[in-house]
Amino acid sequence: MSLAKITSVSGRAVNVPGNDIDTDRIIPARFMKCVTFDGLGEFLFHDVRKDPKTGQITNHPLNDARFSGATILLSGANFGCGSSREHAPQAIQKYGFKAVIAEGFAEIFFGNSTTLGMPCVNANREDIAKIAAALAKDPATEVTIDLAKLEVRFAGQAVKITLRESARDALVNGRWDAIGELIEGIPSVKSTAAKLPYLAA
Repeated sequence: MSLAKITSVSGRAVNVPGNDIDTDRIIPARFMKCVTFDGLGEFLFHDVRKDPKTGQITNHPLNDARFSGATILLSGANFGCGSSREHAPQAIQKYGFKAVIAEGFAEIFFGNSTTLGMPCVNANREDIAKIAAALAKDPATEVTIDLAKLEVRFAGQAVKITLRESARDALVNGRWDAIGELIEGIPSVKSTAAKLPYLAA
């Protein structure tokens, strides 16, 4: 098993504005009664995408057909705060997103996202506003998150981003999935174990 080296992510993007968007808003707790994470994407932002009283579709950005198929999520400060549930980044990824750009991220959300191979990069408020403006003008705008150059390119513009070096290194070198690394290392473990006299049968 070889983990993908994630050096960049490109695609259309959608802006979901707001600060302190917590994990309960990302995936309400009642949808977490699942054996696997596979169906969680269906319920991403469920309680703000539908009116709780009428069940009618709201004007949430993810309900806007112009942004259907977007693979990059844009947001504000402290994204993914609240409960540490790993279902939140799972729901985002299962919906179809491959990366998130925000002013900042809650610590556990950031770590859970990195272990899914989903980069969470930081940009300042002014630069996020520039990206959002480009998306509003043309929803088909191609956005590229370059983890090597630490920049986001869009509509002929480029802005700087930051990403914790340990996470960047894990992503670009294909070491972002700890379980995957363990599985990949099984042959080496067996080889070493065979040479240890106290493990011999």
